[in-house]
Amino acid sequence: MKLKNMPIEEIELLSYTDLTYLLLKENGKSMNTPSIFKEICKLLDYSDDEYVAKIGDYYTSLTIDKRFVLLENNEWDIRDRHSVELVMDEEDETDEVEEVEEEEEVVEDTEEENIDEAIDDEIDDELDDDDMGDLSIVSDEEEEE
Repeated sequence: MKLKNMPIEEIELLSYTDLTYLLLKENGKSMNTPSIFKEICKLLDYSDDEYVAKIGDYYTSLTIDKRFVLLENNEWDIRDRHSVELVMDEEDETDEVEEVEEEEEVVEDTEEENIDEAIDDEIDDELDDDDMGDLSIVSDEEEEE
């Protein structure tokens, strides 16, 4: 049954994403966010104020729902209509991974050295303070007395 022929009571029971799925399926083509939500608002008899207040949440729900895909032209479509083709050149992939790993090691080593130097400098600064000269070591026995 088409959405336009459905009673309002049934339409109100459906989520926005379910309504989107049915709209996109019926239209057979992709649509942008405002167009889809305007159609939904017409079906639910929402005012322009309700449209403005709810479109942000609607967009968020579309991005989370795995049934939809956002196309390059900023239109939504049903994911089942689109396939993803992965083309990998093994030789290029290996070289890039090795280069990235080498760069990460250099960065990590440098960061660790900088941190170690900073800690050493801080400890040295603290030991140089005059306050340290007034300190003495007290044994447990002396402390009890």
